[in-house]
Amino acid sequence: DKNDPKYKDRYEREVEAGRQFADKTGMNWLAMKIQIWANGHRKAFLALVFGIVIGCFALNIIGMVRSYNASKKHRSTAVEQVDSALRQRHIINRR
Repeated sequence: DKNDPKYKDRYEREVEAGRQFADKTGMNWLAMKIQIWANGHRKAFLALVFGIVIGCFALNIIGMVRSYNASKKHRSTAVEQVDSALRQRHIINRR
C-alpha cells in the first residue's frame, strides 16, 4: 500500500526503479506515441483494441471446440494413453 508509512520508502524506490527502466528501454517514448495516435484516431484505436480482444477470445473458443471434438473421437483412459505413448517410443513391447 503506497499510503502505509511502513512501506512508503520501499514503494518510492520501486516506482523510481520502474521509471528508470522505462526511460532506458524507450517505453516512455512508445507510450507517448501510442497515446498521441489514440487521441487523434479514437474510433480506430477502440476498434483495434476491441478487435484484438475479440480475436483472442475467438481463438480461445476455437481451441476449446477443437479439443472437445478431438476428445469425442477417441475416448481412452489415462493408462491407455500412457501405454500408447510408451509403445510409440518403443519402450515397451508391442502385443
